[in-house]
Amino acid sequence: MTVRGAAAGRAGTAAPLPHPDESVGPLERGFAVLRALANAPGGRLRASELTRGTGLARSTVDRVATTLVELGALRAEGDGRDLVLAPAAARLGGAYLRGSALPGTLGPLARELAARLDESVSLAVADRDAVRFIVQIKRRRALSVAFRAGDALPAERCAPGALFAADWDAADFEAWHARLAADPSCDAFAALPRSGRATEPRPPEPAQVEAAFRARIERAARDGWAEDDQLIEQGLIAAAVPVYDPAGAQVCALSVVSHTSRQTVRSLAETVLPAMRACAARMTEALAARPGHAANGAPTPTEPEPHEPNLDPTAAAKEQHGPGYLQSLARGISVLSALGGGGPAGMTLSEAAAATGLPRATARRALLTSARQGYVATDGHRFKVLPRVLELGYARLSQLSLGELAQPHLAEVVAAVHESASMAVLDGADIRYVARAAAGRIMSVDIMVGTRFPAYATSMGRVLLADLPGPERLRRLEQTELIALTPHTVTDRAALARVLDAAADEGCALVDQELEEGLRSIAVPVRDPSGRAVAAVNVSMHAARTSAAQARAVVLPILLAAASRISTDLALVSDAAASMAG
Repeated sequence: MTVRGAAAGRAGTAAPLPHPDESVGPLERGFAVLRALANAPGGRLRASELTRGTGLARSTVDRVATTLVELGALRAEGDGRDLVLAPAAARLGGAYLRGSALPGTLGPLARELAARLDESVSLAVADRDAVRFIVQIKRRRALSVAFRAGDALPAERCAPGALFAADWDAADFEAWHARLAADPSCDAFAALPRSGRATEPRPPEPAQVEAAFRARIERAARDGWAEDDQLIEQGLIAAAVPVYDPAGAQVCALSVVSHTSRQTVRSLAETVLPAMRACAARMTEALAARPGHAANGAPTPTEPEPHEPNLDPTAAAKEQHGPGYLQSLARGISVLSALGGGGPAGMTLSEAAAATGLPRATARRALLTSARQGYVATDGHRFKVLPRVLELGYARLSQLSLGELAQPHLAEVVAAVHESASMAVLDGADIRYVARAAAGRIMSVDIMVGTRFPAYATSMGRVLLADLPGPERLRRLEQTELIALTPHTVTDRAALARVLDAAADEGCALVDQELEEGLRSIAVPVRDPSGRAVAAVNVSMHAARTSAAQARAVVLPILLAAASRISTDLALVSDAAASMAG
């Protein structure tokens, strides 16, 4: 489709500017707040810092924050003083990843290549004068790549950039020149490593940068691949080849990254280029075979994901919060998040309005404002999400571990039940704690992250064992001796099998003084989008304070609600987790 707006893969293409009366100011300000938090250490800022960083009035920041907290894109911590990026913000980046379908289609082939070459492999797309990663397969080494899905690099500082720049026109280079002149050190690119040393050399003059970049562009066009010889960081080298759709348009770049301790650029190219080119050809075939594509690989309109018709999801929140809630911001976020449901072809205005339950005029203003910000492209009929939307916190959120996702929810459980809460994963025949929120009691359970216990004698272990297929469950239990840790511990294998079957049926497990005298705990699973239990959360109580009946009646509903929220957060960042697997 002929893209008008913030064009995918081309620098300097002007976004359509809505008439000032059509621009949705609160949506623009919401984007500004999300960008500021995405670039802040730990994704955390105080409202006063956001005021300084965005130039917005404090009252505006407060209203934007209230709205984004209600949407789940931010959390307020530290008695409400700190604003922190929250997993729901990943819906925006997820709309691009889902809509483009590139990670899901090409990611498995990239993982195969990484395993074959035993090197880190990435997929990147063009984002104006930048390159943005959408898949990063890391090899587990002491020296490994630290980029994340959603991170951007300047085109002149990485291998894929030379491939994409071969398609630039004069306007694209003009926009690149303007960026280089305004930011010669590339400080706007948070993913670039910074030495922080006062002796760090000054960046080369723009004329030198351009000469070197144009030489690399010419070599890439001639040879069909591009190199990165320590352009990003000393010791880091890479080779990249283009991936084309069946119509011959470059859709992304496939890169293999190594280190000078293992390879030179020449030896890396000699070693990996044949396999990379073969993989790129397979990727082109995979793109042609995608549902909803014509014979030439061009996207064809697909039926958008089903949504409740004529239901504005923001109406109830506006009624609840009143003037402090920016309904136009919430509606704009809703439209942008829904747009990925149209697939690579995007959505028409009518489809976007129907998907969100909003009037066409409201959806139109949100889409045009998003285009102005560089997050949406349109041919005048259909709208699709662009990779730049990944800058709104996706890279940071994609790196959250299970424990980090769980921590705020465990804290809420502790606040509600005044007992300690934890998360654990299966590790062989044991459980290993990955998150913990302790209650402020004189007599409490002393457990730290990293602590291991035998799975058979713990509530979280039983929940996780119960979810396994029978042969896998048996294999894990055979790895350990069933020892009576207390007089109450179940050590008979047949009896334990019945206990695990009951836990599977009930969706929870209660262990009463089997791990330690006086310790009672109840646990429920945390599930990934496929329904598999990937972790468990529990509440530990002293038996003298809480009876088994009270644990089921009072604690269990609160724990189930927390596990559901954690599972929801996990689903929001699961695309990133899949695209970053090693």
